Amino acid sequence: MHDLVIRGGLVVDGSGAEPVQADVAVEGDRVVAVGPGLGRGVEEIDATGLIVTPGFVDLHTHYDAQVTWDPILAPSSWHGVTTVVMGNCGVGFAPARREAHSWLIEIMEDVEEIPRDAMEAGLPWNWESFPEYLDALAARSHTVDIAAQVPHIALRAYVMGDRAVRDEPATPADLGEMGQLLEEALRAGAIGYACSRTDAHRLKDGQLVPGSFVDRDELLAMSEAVGRAGGGQIQYLGNFGDFDADLPFLTEMSRRSGSSVHFLMSDTNWPARLAGIEAAAAQGASLVGHFPPRAVGNVLQWRAGRNPFMDRPSVLALAGLPWPEQLARLRDPALRAQVLQEGNGEAEARLPEFARVIYRGFDRMYEVEDCPNYEPDASKESIAARAALAGQDPAAYAYDVMMRNNGTGMLYLALANYRAGDLSVVPTLAAHPGTVVSLSDGGAHCTRVIDASAPSFMLSHWARDRSRGEKLPLVEVVKSLTRDPAMAYGLRDRGLLQPGFLADINVIDFANLRLAAPWLEYDLPAGRPRLLQKAAGYAATIKSGKITFRDGQHAGAYPGNVVRQHAVLTGAE
Repeated sequence: MHDLVIRGGLVVDGSGAEPVQADVAVEGDRVVAVGPGLGRGVEEIDATGLIVTPGFVDLHTHYDAQVTWDPILAPSSWHGVTTVVMGNCGVGFAPARREAHSWLIEIMEDVEEIPRDAMEAGLPWNWESFPEYLDALAARSHTVDIAAQVPHIALRAYVMGDRAVRDEPATPADLGEMGQLLEEALRAGAIGYACSRTDAHRLKDGQLVPGSFVDRDELLAMSEAVGRAGGGQIQYLGNFGDFDADLPFLTEMSRRSGSSVHFLMSDTNWPARLAGIEAAAAQGASLVGHFPPRAVGNVLQWRAGRNPFMDRPSVLALAGLPWPEQLARLRDPALRAQVLQEGNGEAEARLPEFARVIYRGFDRMYEVEDCPNYEPDASKESIAARAALAGQDPAAYAYDVMMRNNGTGMLYLALANYRAGDLSVVPTLAAHPGTVVSLSDGGAHCTRVIDASAPSFMLSHWARDRSRGEKLPLVEVVKSLTRDPAMAYGLRDRGLLQPGFLADINVIDFANLRLAAPWLEYDLPAGRPRLLQKAAGYAATIKSGKITFRDGQHAGAYPGNVVRQHAVLTGAE
């Protein structure tokens, strides 16, 4: 008798092979058999009419703080994710001396938009070194497995102290100590090392985050440390427009480390990026491009981080009032007229492009409805188009949408990866062997981004519902969420439903899988808000053989743990 049998589902095993009707048997934390008519289980799940897949692997999250207070790790765990990788973009909380705690929190707040008071209330800081951080996480309960990368900014601050805050160059002695600490972290189980050279990460005063543009030799020295430790992934965040200049450098980082270097890509200059991956491979290097499966978008709402009216004087004047009073004022027709009038001057027209899109990009904004459409047609569905049809000014139309449902109405602003007004580039990116689906940003940008629901979108949109172009085969979509990201990060023991592999499993009502509308929930430490989003259709999620969720509700089990690099590199093949 097996511990668990998932009976009679359509098994999409993560390999890309055609689905088969079969049972899946689990003993302990491993799959032991897949086939028809398997023996009984102590516990059984009837998967008739459902699909059975491996658990999903999310390579780009920022749960570095949330993981210390939240055992569920929602919203990712609500969307079939059973393994998360964090420590991306070079920001994080270990190693960390006591005197650097406040500064590291400030960096995380300014870069990843996690509320400072939530982190101050929630982070226990019961570690100093990176190995101690891994041990502190392993001592906690989790529904998912957690893989952690060593963040460059924290590593630099630990070694250089105030000199790192002042953005001074590292000395040879600094580089030697950083390299030793990085090796120590990797040997303790860190999955990799993350760094960045981008002008997108800035402090509130507009200054670049210290360490953003360290000398490239510093990053090459850290790449060599990765190689000395026996390997580990390298995650690199650069400017999208700098790829041609970055390519030789990324190639050299891979060669010196003997590891893959992972970078972000979208529909910006993507042919050159794919060609760069191939050119690096010809030189014995490994580059992996991470791309999002939908637009990188912002959710706009009165109480969210951004909305089209947030800088208008009449709205700013409400900021200190309790929300019920703000809502009452916003409902006042006289205030509405005043807010709309304040946007009619030339000041907004002179704003930088990104800000101008936030305030005036009504041709790129869409109403967020139940079962949100993440590939909308601007000519028919944008706020500008709907306003024109209604004979209204688009700003007035947007104001009224945001006032719906007691002022909780939301707008979706499609930004990166949507230059063509659709997602036509995604199938090309998905087909390339040097790319993986990524960039959920789970845990980050708490009140304006909710892309942690991307796995549910991948399944429902790309494998079933898409109407604006080609779909993707179900087996390829499942592979892109399971085996491909697992192998990209050396997690060889998961991502396949085959005997010997980790029993991370989703049982999904594929025909009825639906994303709900996001909402703002005030459940972070200190009562701070974050956007959340659920999906209907997950009959069960199993992590390491234990049922963690049934019908979207937590089942009470916490089998997740810290993924130690050395424990998975020799996993089942």
